[in-house]
Amino acid sequence: MRITFITLGYAPRPSGGVKVIYEYANQLAARGHEVTVVHPRWLRKIRLRDVGQCVLTNLLRPRRLAGVGLQLLAQVHFWLTGIGGRHSPSSTIPHVPWHQLHSNVRLLLVPEPAPCYVPDGDAVFWYWGKDHPPEKGQPFHLMQGYGVFDKAQEDAVIRAPVPEIAIARWLYEEALRLGVPRDELIYIPNGIDHSKYRLVNPIDKRPARVAMMYSPASIKGPKDGVRALDLARQRFPALQAVLFGVCRRPRTLPGWIEYHRDPAQQELVEHIYNGSSIYLCPSWLEGFHLPPAEAMACGCALVSTDIGGVRDYAEDGVTALLSPPRQPEALAENLLRLLEDVELRTRLAKAGHERIQEFTWERSARMFEKFLIEKTQPSPQLALS
Repeated sequence: MRITFITLGYAPRPSGGVKVIYEYANQLAARGHEVTVVHPRWLRKIRLRDVGQCVLTNLLRPRRLAGVGLQLLAQVHFWLTGIGGRHSPSSTIPHVPWHQLHSNVRLLLVPEPAPCYVPDGDAVFWYWGKDHPPEKGQPFHLMQGYGVFDKAQEDAVIRAPVPEIAIARWLYEEALRLGVPRDELIYIPNGIDHSKYRLVNPIDKRPARVAMMYSPASIKGPKDGVRALDLARQRFPALQAVLFGVCRRPRTLPGWIEYHRDPAQQELVEHIYNGSSIYLCPSWLEGFHLPPAEAMACGCALVSTDIGGVRDYAEDGVTALLSPPRQPEALAENLLRLLEDVELRTRLAKAGHERIQEFTWERSARMFEKFLIEKTQPSPQLALS
């Protein structure tokens, strides 16, 4: 099959949603499919008058206004980083610095996600509405999140008459609630690359050290996470913490907390994940949250907010300790439970490590491929009628 994924843009640094697309691209290419990943640069001509009107119209709609701002920043970013100047309006990207891709995956950088810039194919993860060109392939939607952007726009995308793949159980339930027919919807959880994310240090011989991914986005709960760590350290002075992220070290981060910017794969796995006994997730909203799952695969016990993005693998009291979002005090209490009870921490970490083995990219890719084939090829009954 000829399969095309259209991303929201080129990601020069690690991005969860794009990483999922790259993983599926790798798996499908390895299974013999022709896979193209298209990265729009959003280079439409922008008039200041139109920008001003859009800002005024959406002043009381912060999510939509944020979307406009992100689109503008994306365009500026491409030119400031030289990407826009180094490539022609539509060109091939030589590589992605933070993710290894199969040699048969084709990467394109295009001005915008218009049909004229997208190769013909059998399946495409994008939809141009009633004017969708059939030669681009059967449209699909990969549902990786809900509740982040403008609700009306998100609902319209999910309700579009195309087959849907939900990466988390809670997203599957949301799609059903919005009226997506069951026969046009499938739940396929994200996988974990267990050749990368693996046990290096024994679970029961780890220091009182907590790992956490740091993002400045408020929806990731960074302030809650740091607050929880501070509260826990007041009662457990031996606590160590190591944070990592794509941004520079935040100025407000307490000096006792270690921080790694853009850690290499080996450093992330061996020093951060395997060098910690607990992983802390303070997020308010996630689709299918990969870092906690990766940390569990490396032997960390999980302390997390109780959100849909972790419930596929996190079960309170069995494979993790969960608490309501936006309550750093509750996160701190759960951290202390594990710091003060090594037996409980070890039991949860081992149970979590065992549970996460069920999630593999190979298994998810087989389900993914089967769904694409079913929706792009007519059934024998239809062919005979």
